[in-house]
Formats: sequence, C-alpha cells, structure tokens
Amino acid sequence: MPPDGLQSELGRREHGENFPVALKVLPGGPREGLHAVYAYARTVDELGDTYQGDRAAALQSFAADLDRIWSSGQPVHPVLRRLLPVVHAHDLPADPFHRLIQANLQDQTVTRYQTFDDLLGYCRLSADPVGRLVLGVFGVNDPETERLSDLVCTALQLVEHWQDVGEDRRAGRVYLPQEDLATYGVPDSDLDAAEASDALRQLMAFETERAARLLGDGAGIVRRLRGWARVSVAGFVAGGQATVRALRRTGGDVLAHQARPSKVDTIRLLVKAVA
Repeated sequence: MPPDGLQSELGRREHGENFPVALKVLPGGPREGLHAVYAYARTVDELGDTYQGDRAAALQSFAADLDRIWSSGQPVHPVLRRLLPVVHAHDLPADPFHRLIQANLQDQTVTRYQTFDDLLGYCRLSADPVGRLVLGVFGVNDPETERLSDLVCTALQLVEHWQDVGEDRRAGRVYLPQEDLATYGVPDSDLDAAEASDALRQLMAFETERAARLLGDGAGIVRRLRGWARVSVAGFVAGGQATVRALRRTGGDVLAHQARPSKVDTIRLLVKAVA
C-alpha cells in the first residue's frame, strides 16, 4: 500500500477501535504522541498481516529504518518520521518498538500456541509494549505501574483474539491454546463453522472470564495515575471492560455474533473508571 493509502487506512482503523477512546479530549502534545505510537503499531500490524510480498523482509527493513531514530540518520517511512520527535521529546527506548516487530515476525511462522503461558509470552511482544509506550509519553516509568499496565494490555490482546476467532482461523492462525481446545473437546474444524458448538461456547466463556480477571487485576493502574495519563489509560481499561461485556452477550458464540462493544458502554465505563 502506498504511504498515503496506508495513512488513510490507519486513520480509518484508529477511528473505529478502542485504542484511541480518550484521544479526542487530550491536549495536543499527548494526543500527537499517542497518535504517533498508534500509527506505528498499526503500520507494523499491516506489514505483518496484509503486506503483498515478503512480509518478514518488509518487517526487517522497517526495523532497520526504525533504528535510524536513535542514530544520526533520518528514517525514510513517513510513520517513522512522525514518530521521531515523539521519541526524542519523551526519551522513549527502542525495545518496545522492536518487540512489536518481533511479534509480527513470530506471526509469520507460529500459528498455534500449545499452552496459555505460551500465548502470554506472545502478548508480552504484541501487547505489553504498547502500554509501556503510552506510559512513556506521559513520563510514567515506575515498576508497579508498568506491571499493572502489562496485565491490562495482555487482557486487551486476549479479548481482541476472542472477538476474532473466526477471522484468525481464516487467516490460518489459532490463538486459543491447544491444551484448552483439547480440554473442552473442540477440534480446530469447529472454528470453521457458521456458529459455535456447545463445547466452543463453553471454552469461549472460560477464556473470556480468564481475560476479565487479568483486566480486573490490572485496573488498579488508573488509581496510580493523575491528570491526562489517568484519562488515557482509563480509556484502555474501559474499552477492555466493554469488550468483555460484548463477549459475554454472545453467549460464547463468537462465530455467529460480533462481539463489538458499544461506544455508549465504553464512555460510561470510562467515566466510572476516572471518577
């Protein structure tokens, strides 16, 4: 996709997803910083999921271009050029950005996760770095707040996977742990059906509540933050809580029903979290 087209697609996705739920009310500095981080994350996902060509090579090339931010060079990609002043203004480290690329490289070769712990390891690459970068934009870097952020981000990644079970299966990926599929007696072929079997519904209820517990354990992060950082992170928590509610409303049938949280529900939960 050409750079202009990619930027338009990023804007469309950003408008429709939970990530930027609080961005509209933030002042210019933090808002631009989070927009730049979000655009980076979406670009990496696009390279890993829909790039027409050698995706691993494209991701590695993007990683090399990324490294120019911390050297004397100027990055070539427009998303990285937008990111450069944000990194310098907030002294953001390179590691979280590279972990997002590593997650997408892993997606090129790993299509199944045997255990829940294996899946959590993937989330440490694909989700937790985003929270660390958000905290970095607000100048927050204490270990306990980062630990809670990781719990929230992992939960957000899990509920996103549970929303997209059918879509991921069609893309050749199954994020439901293989040991859980076996425990509940759900063969991979059940994920191809138009509606969920009873066994899959039970499995999805189990996975949803497991993600909800992680989100609940991490939600205390909001109380540790102040000002716009509190509003922004509360938006993430509220988006996750609204998604959990949407998943519950499907009764576990995530194949026949879209588990999409309502904006009204998300805003109500955001206000509650901030207050």
